[in-house]
Amino acid sequence: MQVSRRSLLLAAVAAGVPAGLPACTSTGTPVIDELVLATGPAGAVFREVGGALAKALEDQLPGTRVLVRSTAASVENVRLLQEGQVHLGLSSLDPLEGALLSADDPGGISAVGRLYDSFMQIVVPADSPVRRLADLAGRRVSFGPSESGTEFTATRLLSLLGVQVDARRMAHSEAARQLVKGSLDAFLALTGIPTPAVTDILDAFPLRLLELPDEAVRLATDHPGPYIPATIPATTYGDLGPCRTFAVPNLLLARTALHADVVEIVTRTVFTQSERIVAGHAEASRINVRTGIATGQVPLHKGAERWFRAVKR
Repeated sequence: MQVSRRSLLLAAVAAGVPAGLPACTSTGTPVIDELVLATGPAGAVFREVGGALAKALEDQLPGTRVLVRSTAASVENVRLLQEGQVHLGLSSLDPLEGALLSADDPGGISAVGRLYDSFMQIVVPADSPVRRLADLAGRRVSFGPSESGTEFTATRLLSLLGVQVDARRMAHSEAARQLVKGSLDAFLALTGIPTPAVTDILDAFPLRLLELPDEAVRLATDHPGPYIPATIPATTYGDLGPCRTFAVPNLLLARTALHADVVEIVTRTVFTQSERIVAGHAEASRINVRTGIATGQVPLHKGAERWFRAVKR
């Protein structure tokens, strides 16, 4: 049986073995057969930003098929990276605790760069009696899809505060539909702003966002590092006004086994094609070189480090 070069490359990545130097075009651009990017679910900014990034990478990596894998988002993306099923993935910072983070171990995960921040949004009908997080006790609440960053952070937050709810797992877009139907009392969405799951129903269905000023401080105190008290600007959702909550940085991650030449091009694409990648997403437009290296406990991939070092000269 003939084994394709693609199969060998993916097998090497899955085994944690660095792939060999990619072939190059006549211009010196490295070529790999396939690059798989894990994004997010329907109704989340990860899905839209990831899809735009994939299109930009196709232009920068001629001869490479750039595939988008729709997922539940952060937690699943980290798992798929660890298993070698994808090469790149988007994730919020907090679910990376406990992952093998290394710029040297080929079986590890490293960062291409910090992109933008996700905001925790707790959405309820405008006429709901729920006025604060504690009022969600016993109610039907969507935590986002299983293996999502929203699920991870929502579980941590409500457990920390001792609030028990009837937790449901579904994509943000489905949660919005269920809220409109009256089958849910609230949904949580840790995602960029504005998030499509909210904007898609806002004109036809009056909503409120719960404020979380004290909860944000408690979470940042008990789990220092990934959580930043923040305010959703008044301009985000029209008449909803500003909302105090917390934010979590989002990273683009790569398998450390992915060749540095490829990751250098991915990094360059992210930070020089950002206007194209984030079109229509005000929060994601904050992608820039200055904050790109602020990846917390996650080390930069050697290819990303090479690019950042070059642009600082």
